[in-house]
Amino acid sequence: MTIREQLEHRETEYLSPYAALSRNSKGRKREEPQCDIRPVFQRDRDRILHCKAFRRLKQKTQVFLLPSGDHYRTRLTHTLEVSQNARTIAKALRLNEDLTEAIALGHDLGHTPFGHAGERALNEVNPYGFCHNIQSVRIVEKLEKDGKGLNLTWEAVDGILNHKSSGTPHTLEGQIVRLSDKIAYLNHDIDDAIRGGILKESEIPEEFHRILGDTTRKRLNTLIHDVVTNSMDKPQIAMSKRVEKAMKELREFMFERVYLNPDAKKEEKKAVHMVQELYRFYIKHLDEIPEEYQSMQGESGVNKEQMVCDYIAGMTDTYAVKKFEDYFVPKSWKI
Repeated sequence: MTIREQLEHRETEYLSPYAALSRNSKGRKREEPQCDIRPVFQRDRDRILHCKAFRRLKQKTQVFLLPSGDHYRTRLTHTLEVSQNARTIAKALRLNEDLTEAIALGHDLGHTPFGHAGERALNEVNPYGFCHNIQSVRIVEKLEKDGKGLNLTWEAVDGILNHKSSGTPHTLEGQIVRLSDKIAYLNHDIDDAIRGGILKESEIPEEFHRILGDTTRKRLNTLIHDVVTNSMDKPQIAMSKRVEKAMKELREFMFERVYLNPDAKKEEKKAVHMVQELYRFYIKHLDEIPEEYQSMQGESGVNKEQMVCDYIAGMTDTYAVKKFEDYFVPKSWKI
């Protein structure tokens, strides 16, 4: 019996009857030999961790565009916090921690430069629209490894696709990530907003302090414990109505005070303008797009609009600014 088979057998003995077992995975689109050490979901996790799109998350906006401080969250640190919250919940509920971590690490791979502002910019200018969760799936299925994709399991791809509020993950592991994403960004965005001087802890309504806690640590503790308590030995991941209501109302408060705050978002119009001008430029100058993206245009169902979105969505904040300067900002003439 291989190490992988021993680990798969251990899952059947220890994990919840509601867990996604590695040996019962629906598999990959392309069949491949099994690893003798790692179960399939662990391999998914490793492939995401080592892919180029994951490394680029370190220079992509979470909420604050190109912040000058070192301690503001990026899309990468957000992803790691989602992963940690999700793994804590999965372990407590005896669900598959490897699958949970794979989904968490891959859920935002398709995000554009400048966060949701960049996503909105591409969605407005591209006639076919743009959604980061769909782009995340495109990355793991088509764009990584020179167009071969990562060939992840069905369960991992399903969780990545359905991590947004409107999604319905088919595994409890995917449902955990869907909730953990909200838990992570609400709390770290409060922390970053306080650091940025646009919010004070004392300005958060007392009702939320009373129900959720008055520090990041207390809020995380309350939310994670509530998910675990209300999901234990059940076929779905859920929160208590009281805590869920408080979290939703806190999110509404954050939209009003932070996400739509003029001070926090004063640079967004510039970011939207840059992304949309880059899109228009590349649509007219496809030869400026690297060959690795151009070679995928002949692929079934891929048009020039998709190719341009693939290229721009893969950019980091700094690279997008550089390309915009290359094309649109005059340079000094050297004698």
